[in-house]
Order: sequence, then structure tokens, then C-alpha cells
Amino acid sequence: MPVVMWFRNVMRALLLDVDFYNEAEHDRSLLWSASAVVVVANLMNGIGSAVATESSVVVGALVGAMAGVLGWLIWSTIALVIGTKVFKGTSDYGEMLRVIGFANAPLAIGVIPWLGFVGAAWTLVASIIAIREGMDFDTKRAIATMIGGWLSWLVLSVAVQALIGVTLTPSWPF
Repeated sequence: MPVVMWFRNVMRALLLDVDFYNEAEHDRSLLWSASAVVVVANLMNGIGSAVATESSVVVGALVGAMAGVLGWLIWSTIALVIGTKVFKGTSDYGEMLRVIGFANAPLAIGVIPWLGFVGAAWTLVASIIAIREGMDFDTKRAIATMIGGWLSWLVLSVAVQALIGVTLTPSWPF
């Protein structure tokens, strides 16, 4: 996919373009683009977190990108299970990966120290739209799926960090 088209898709995702999220749901060729969004947005968010906490920018970027990819894979799985099993949505793992991957785009604003929360909030809204369009159900069920998935991710993240004895700056799992 040409870079110009990738940027156009990122902008459409940032602007919460419902038609774009529908296209991403159905266009299997957008998986690598969604993956790139996850890596770049979380890398940028990790840089901003590192600068804000006066940590190593390289480590922050790498940890942000790795945690972002892992979070995306887990979050997509949790959203798929909750959305299809609890709320009777229709989707598959590839569809969830694509729509939730593009919903990660707002996290890039986190490259500006102390603005990560803006990107996280924006990503929550994008995730609701992504899940709604990816599951083909209403907004109420999308919000419930997002909340259930987010709380599950939070509990899992805290448990893993407690087990390994490390506290990391959270990488938002959307």
C-alpha cells in the first residue's frame, strides 16, 4: 500500500469515519496497514511517556511498541469473544484486528509528553466505533464490549506486571 494511501486511511480513522471502519472490517488487505498503525502509534506514545518520566527514549519507544502490539492482539481477542459470545455480534479475528488496529491511531498524540491521556480518550471513542462497525451491532453493545474488554485487559495487565515484579507505564490496549 502506498504511503499516501496509508496516511489517508490513518486520517480517516482519526476523524472517526464510520465508512472507513466499515471498509477496514471487510478489506483483508488492510491488516498490514492496521499493524503499522499499532506499531507507529504505540512507539510514539512510548516516546512521549519516556520523555515525561525522564526515562530512556529508546527503551520507552521499544516497550511502547511491543506492549502496544501485544495489547492489540489480546484486546482484539477479548473484544471478539465478548462481542460475539455475550452480545451476539458477528465478526472474526481478522476483522477485529483491522478495526481495532486503526482505532489505535490517536495514541500517536502521546508523543507530546503529558498528552497521552488525550490520545487514550480519543482511542476509546474510536474503539467504540470500530467495535460497533466490526461486530455489526448497536452502540450500546459496542460500549459494553469495549468496557468489558478494557476492564479485562486492565486486570490481566496488572496481574502480569505483579507476577514479573515490574510496573510499566500502561500501553492502552485498543
